Amino acid sequence: MRGKKRHVLLAVLTVCSIFFAASSAAAVDKTGWPDQLRFMAGPPGGNWFALGTALADMWTSSGLPQTTSSSGGGVSNIINAGVRKGDLGFSVTSLLGAAIKGEADFEGKPVDNAVIMSNLYTQYTYFIARKDFAEKHGLKTVGDIISKKLPVRFATLKPGTASEFVVKALFSKGYGIDYKDAFKSWGGSVEYASYEGGADLMADNHLDIFTFSVGKIASIVMNIESQTDVVLLSVEQEALDALAEAYGTVTFTVEPGRYKCVTEPIKTVGDYTCIVIRKDLPDSLVFELNKAVWEHKESLAAAVKDISELEPSIALPAKVPSHPGSEAFWKTVAQ
Repeated sequence: MRGKKRHVLLAVLTVCSIFFAASSAAAVDKTGWPDQLRFMAGPPGGNWFALGTALADMWTSSGLPQTTSSSGGGVSNIINAGVRKGDLGFSVTSLLGAAIKGEADFEGKPVDNAVIMSNLYTQYTYFIARKDFAEKHGLKTVGDIISKKLPVRFATLKPGTASEFVVKALFSKGYGIDYKDAFKSWGGSVEYASYEGGADLMADNHLDIFTFSVGKIASIVMNIESQTDVVLLSVEQEALDALAEAYGTVTFTVEPGRYKCVTEPIKTVGDYTCIVIRKDLPDSLVFELNKAVWEHKESLAAAVKDISELEPSIALPAKVPSHPGSEAFWKTVAQ
């Protein structure tokens, strides 16, 4: 008899748990939610494209509005969110800082309907110099290039990428120069290359410095240092502070041991791959989008490992506006 009562009690508890779970789900205010969300990722074949597909599938299967993922780019995704041609997509935090001010790639066209949904993982800007060039000119910092007016053969990624934006912004806000004009006037050159193309140019001694933004531990840096002797250049703190004040970047330090070419701490520009979202989407929807990302972080890391860095401490930037729904969610996790 006691066994029977125990089974009945378990059945009642199960029914109650299902009821309360259903009630909790039903309690979400879906006023103003669209039937579909348009996610803007990155170029096919890259990390952003892979993670965009994983996010779209995850949100759809989680009972949120059906989400489609398409190709995109850091600059265009902000613009399209601002004018409602897309709902949310990848960018980097500093790019949104410039977009809100109508500066750099957004000159004269400030964006007022795009905010941060969440920072996802770190982006480091690496200034990689051939060791023979650095030793010949006593080159240790980015500022040394300018103070010595070196005839540097320089390359970064193509205009419109987050990498080129950060490079341009750092030289402009941090050092007061247009890097393209300055380097050419000092007898140097400026090229635009892919990650792999730049690595090959370094190995073939067609470049002196190659710079780009990428994740915390980057295989491309390891690839470059496996082909030729290189050093990482530090960025002066004054320049880092100026860029942070302008666009909300931070200072990151590359510690010895991360790469074989790093034997002492190297300061550089820190940024975050983020999701930019329409400001006019309902707070309750944005809350649930963040919640789903947090709850599925481990499975999303199977698409792009870097998302395992996501933590409440980095999710909301200090100097770039976030969506109110995001602020509400991350406060619950941080408690």
